[in-house]
Amino acid sequence: MKKLDVVVAVLLVVGGLNWGLVGIANFDLVATLFGTASILSRIVYGLVGLSAVYQALQWKAIQYRWQHATATN
Repeated sequence: MKKLDVVVAVLLVVGGLNWGLVGIANFDLVATLFGTASILSRIVYGLVGLSAVYQALQWKAIQYRWQHATATN
């Protein structure tokens, strides 16, 4: 797996966990760690959003890799 794919996956997990906490407990972990509306919080939110866009654009390539990985195992 490419390093960028790993970084994107980690960011998507962070984003998913954060939104889960917001939805269930009304607790924003990123804002708590880095400050509400701080530059660092905005960067994290922006990177999570870009990661989602990247994954959406890579969907066909991901399916291709999974199909070929499954076929060779």
